Amino acid sequence: MVRVTDMTHGRPIRLILLFSLPLMLGSVFQQLYTIVDTIIIGRGVGMQALASIGAADWINWLVLWGLQGFTQGFAILAAQEFGAGAYDRLRRVLAMIVKLSCWFGIAVTIISLLLVRPLLTLLHTDPAVFGGAQTYLYVQFGGSLIIIAYNMAAAVLRCLGDSRTPLFAIIAASFANIALDLLFVMGFGWGIFGASFATVLAQLIAFLLCLRSLRRLPFVQLTKADWKTDPAILLHLCRLGIPTGLQMSMITLGGMVLQSVLNGFGVVFVADYTAANKLYGILESASVAFGYAMTAYMGQNRGARNAARIDAGIRAVLVLSIRFTAAIVATMLLAGKPLLGLFLSTEEAGAADALAVAYQYLMVLMAFLFALFVLQAYRSSLQGLGEMTVPTLSGFAEMLMRMGAALVLPVFIGKSGVFFAEGAAWVCAAALNLVWYYIRIGKIKREMMQ
Repeated sequence: MVRVTDMTHGRPIRLILLFSLPLMLGSVFQQLYTIVDTIIIGRGVGMQALASIGAADWINWLVLWGLQGFTQGFAILAAQEFGAGAYDRLRRVLAMIVKLSCWFGIAVTIISLLLVRPLLTLLHTDPAVFGGAQTYLYVQFGGSLIIIAYNMAAAVLRCLGDSRTPLFAIIAASFANIALDLLFVMGFGWGIFGASFATVLAQLIAFLLCLRSLRRLPFVQLTKADWKTDPAILLHLCRLGIPTGLQMSMITLGGMVLQSVLNGFGVVFVADYTAANKLYGILESASVAFGYAMTAYMGQNRGARNAARIDAGIRAVLVLSIRFTAAIVATMLLAGKPLLGLFLSTEEAGAADALAVAYQYLMVLMAFLFALFVLQAYRSSLQGLGEMTVPTLSGFAEMLMRMGAALVLPVFIGKSGVFFAEGAAWVCAAALNLVWYYIRIGKIKREMMQ
């Protein structure tokens, strides 16, 4: 049974936490896609193959985050219509979301496949890992329509207040991914191709499960009339989705410059950095979940014109962010090294030094972790309220800060300077969104009460 949540009533801190917990678990299981790939490739195939996946990471995220951004932006309008109780209009919005997602998916598939080799060349990818990275990206980008379909269905469910169905979908897909990884990589010997293909098939399973749940919601059963092209709704969706997609893509452009710098430090250093990044992917799940919760919370309350709940929502997410940051940092101080050891083969030369480098990077990330929570909370709140300009500009600022830190800091403090690029980007973008939120929120609430 599909459960939607009306976030216009009830205690905000309880709503946000209960909404976020399934998303956190879902993010953890989603990260299992890449983590299982990394462990099987790193320990079963070798460090060079692991570096191949690491060299492909930012290019892959350029497309993946862009697709996530588009669908997340599209779903904001669905949240607002659901909060307002306008179900007839909600159905038309959902039909237009499906159309736009198909169009964007086809365009992204064609463009991304054509850009794989030029982007890997532009990033000065080491010849030793070029072929593996290229294979990984061709398979991922070939499945772009599947990836955008899952993200579209999950984003709509989240904005309707259902965070459990995406969790169950990701759990099922994760187990499927593990089984397919073992079959394709260890059984068939397909290497990087097998790991990437398993990930795409797992996303297809997740999409089908989300689609089944959406089809069970009586108030979103689409009719033939709903599919009639509505230029006004399409334009509104583009105004929400394109800035969010561009914001996410711009963030990764800075990461691509960072990857280019990393590639110049050698295969071993890239593998160390990749191992820490895979673990960080799990750790950021709480902040991302709170961000999704705030998009739904603010979107629904904006649609319901419930201005009184806005301040309570932002206070609640900040309290939760402080608590989760403290818990994550404490856990990594105690267990960071053993967890990183899962990704690095202890039989290869220099394993101890590699682990030390990866742990150093992890500790730098922990020092800046609260800034990431603040960034997700305020940027997502602004987007849920329909404010797209500054969140998009903050993505540009995040890109510039990540690029600048990656290019400049290693000159002064050596290779470890690249470790500070992420934290510097988070602090800069968080400050922009926080300041703009408090500049605009008074006017937004007055508009809601009119």
